[in-house]
Amino acid sequence: MMQDIDIVVANNIIEQMKKNNTKQIDLANAIHVSKQIMSKMLNGTRLISIAELHKIADFFHITMDDLLKTPTESTEIDVMRAFMGKVGSEEAREALRTADKLADMIIFHANVRENAKVMSEKWEM
Repeated sequence: MMQDIDIVVANNIIEQMKKNNTKQIDLANAIHVSKQIMSKMLNGTRLISIAELHKIADFFHITMDDLLKTPTESTEIDVMRAFMGKVGSEEAREALRTADKLADMIIFHANVRENAKVMSEKWEM
């Protein structure tokens, strides 16, 4: 399932805020926007400019790429791998490994398509 890039970025920022025990107002002040603008950024209703994204990444001492990463389906994959340990036959295990590889490929290609879509929309602006 692909998520809107604004929501992905907002969720990544919120995750960084939790990790660093940062309040919304502190981040707003650090990147020189109002608390209202920061609120809109974090709920995905306002686009975050590249300059703002850069300031946020610097504030948290991470890369902009870290803020743009879509979450991996790691919990689903972990569940699948745990389930694989309980499967009896080697044929069934091989089938699950194949399904795991296919899921990774589907996620990769969906991310490529989403990134291409976002880039083409930015070029149209």
